[in-house]
This record gives sequence, structure tokens and C-alpha cells, in this order.
Amino acid sequence: LIIKPALREGRTVYESACEKAVKAVLVARRIDFPYVHDLAHLLSLLKRTEAVVPEAVRQAEDLTPYAVLTRYPSTATPLTERDYERAVKIAEAVVRWAGEQL
Repeated sequence: LIIKPALREGRTVYESACEKAVKAVLVARRIDFPYVHDLAHLLSLLKRTEAVVPEAVRQAEDLTPYAVLTRYPSTATPLTERDYERAVKIAEAVVRWAGEQL
């Protein structure tokens, strides 16, 4: 599975990559999902099935607010380097896991 993170204003949007990866797994498992950007909700749909969702992937729920931040950047406080590094680590775990599921 290759999912390239979206670029907005020259910045990589890892929440978007996670969302696409989780939705790919849902599609592969023939699980209907609403048109939402809420990673917690999307992951909850997988939890209702036999899918094993590791803790590293469940942490993607924490990236949902970034969906708002990237769409409305003027309302956001800048991310710290630590926040950015954590988001990258989570996104990599989610995309890797999704690839293993497909």
C-alpha cells in the first residue's frame, strides 16, 4: 500500500494519509462508512469487526484535530516539533498496518 501524504501549503498532512489508509482497510473489508474525517469514528467501525487494531494504530484518533487545523489554519496554534514527530510516527504506523491488512 502506497499512500502519499497530502501537501497543503508546502506542509505534509499526515492526518489525511491516516484517513485514506483506514478507509482503504474499510473498503477492503466491505465495511460501509460515512463521509467523515473523524479517525476515531472510522477506527471504531473496524473495532466492531474481527480486525485487530494495534495500539499504535489506535493512536491515530489523536490526529483527528489536525483535519480541522489543515483546513482552517488561521484558527490553529503552531505545532511543536514534538507534536509533528509524533504525528509522523503515528501516520507511518497506520499506513504500514493498513498495507499489511490489504
